[in-house]
Parts: sequence; C-alpha cells; structure tokens
Amino acid sequence: MHKLTSLFILVFSFFSLNAQELNCLVTVNSDQIGGSNKQVFTTLQQSLNEYINQTKWTNRIVKPEERVNCAMTIIITSRDNNNFTATLQVQSTRPVYNSSYASPILNIKDNGFNFKYNEFDPLIYNKNSFDSNLVSSIVFYVNIILGIDADTFSKYGGETELKEAQNVMLQAQQSGISSWQNVVGKQNRYALIDNLLSPELKVYRDLLYNYHRKGFDNIVKSKASAQQTIETSLLTLERIFNKTVGNYLIRLFFDAKADEIVSMYSEDAKTRNKQRLIQSLRKISPNNNSKWRKLD
Repeated sequence: MHKLTSLFILVFSFFSLNAQELNCLVTVNSDQIGGSNKQVFTTLQQSLNEYINQTKWTNRIVKPEERVNCAMTIIITSRDNNNFTATLQVQSTRPVYNSSYASPILNIKDNGFNFKYNEFDPLIYNKNSFDSNLVSSIVFYVNIILGIDADTFSKYGGETELKEAQNVMLQAQQSGISSWQNVVGKQNRYALIDNLLSPELKVYRDLLYNYHRKGFDNIVKSKASAQQTIETSLLTLERIFNKTVGNYLIRLFFDAKADEIVSMYSEDAKTRNKQRLIQSLRKISPNNNSKWRKLD
C-alpha cells in the first residue's frame, strides 16, 4: 500500500510538472447569427477549449501555476452551411513578480478569421501541411502567445515558438487565403510573424524583455527605478518607427499597453525623460493621443 501511494505521488508530480502551457478561455459568440439551432457553436467552443488547453505545445516543463493566462474570442458574423465568417480577438497577460498584477501582453483583433467547420470535426494539426484554416489559425496564435510570453521572461526566449508560428504561416500560404499572404500594407498573420522575426526589427523583442523582466518585475522592489527602465525601453520604439512608419509592431504593442503606460506615468512619475517620452508616444502612436494627454 505504501508503495502504491508513493507511485501515485510520483506520477501525480510528473504530470503536474509537465502540465500544458496555456490556461485559455475560448468563447464563440453567435449572437449575430439567426436561427434557434446553435448547437454547432457550443460544440465548437467546447472543442477549442479542450484542444488548446489539453495539448502539450512545447517541450518545456511547466508547473500548473506557470500556465499562460489568455483568451480567444470568436465572433461569428455570417454562416453559409459549414462556411463561417468571423473575427478573432486574442489576448494574453503575464504576472508581475511579487505582485498580484497581470500585465497585458497581447490584444490582437484578426478580422480575417474565416473557416469551414462541421460539428464534431476533429481538430488535428499537421505541421507539414495545410488542412484547415480554423486549426492553422488557432495553432498560429497559440505559438504567438507562447513566443511573446517567453520573450518577456528571457531575451529571445520565444524563438522556437515564433519559428513554429512562421512554419504554420508558410504551410498555410498554399491555401491562397489573404490573411496568410504577403500583401503590401496589410496587417495580417503574415505581417505579424514576419515583423516579429525580422532582424531589422529585433529591437521590439528587446523591448519586450527590458520592459517586463528588467522593468515591471522590479516595480515592487523599486518603483522609481522600474519606471526609469520602462521609460528607457519605450523610447527604443522610435527606432522601429523610423524604419517603417505605421509598423505593425507599434500598433501591436500599444493595443495591449496604452492603458498600462497611462496608469504608470499619469501619477507622480519623476523619470529623467518623461517629457521626451510623451512627445515620442504622440509621434509614434497618434491614435492614442487622447490617452497620452493624461500624461501632461
């Protein structure tokens, strides 16, 4: 009996230490679709929740409390038999060391999330081929979530996951679906992973690490020092802006971070270059000028 108890503890400990990486809430909203039979949407929601949260996506050893908290919200806008037109909102957060605060990392809205789905279709991903826009899109964003999250904890720590997202994109290009294609001026899945892995734009991934690991993770220990580090890291975004005006990564960052930045610097923040930071924010993210005014 003692041996059986020890074996149970050993097995339980093994699976606890090898938990899946994501704690993801998937919601499928079909309010815009008429009709009373909406069971297919309930089934899809349940299947996606199980698929994302029960799949082991990496070789990392992850404790249950280390799983990445995230959400995917699918809003169905039209349906034609088994063809669905939808938008997909992808969000994730990251814990801050010695704090109960969760810092937003991603807030992406994909307006080109169209797919085919029959109720009870198995969700199977083959990394060497393109079989389903639904599955490929979900796997793509899973790897984006994991890659960017890892980048905030160690420098370029998400390289493997971002390369996997790139592979998903390359396989999906054969479909001809525009979201996977290199279209000039289009902020789509191709542009997202192409920018994240671009050597010329690597300063963005440096920012993710410096802002979070060197900045926010020290905010409880020394708020003033952390604010200065975060300010310095934010100013590096000008280097991206000067390379390509309207770069996707700038929008990506501020869609997640604008409110957080306002909250941090609208108080009595006395950093060395606060006025320069405000000017920089207005220059590189004018769409958020109504928020930046709160920093004056």
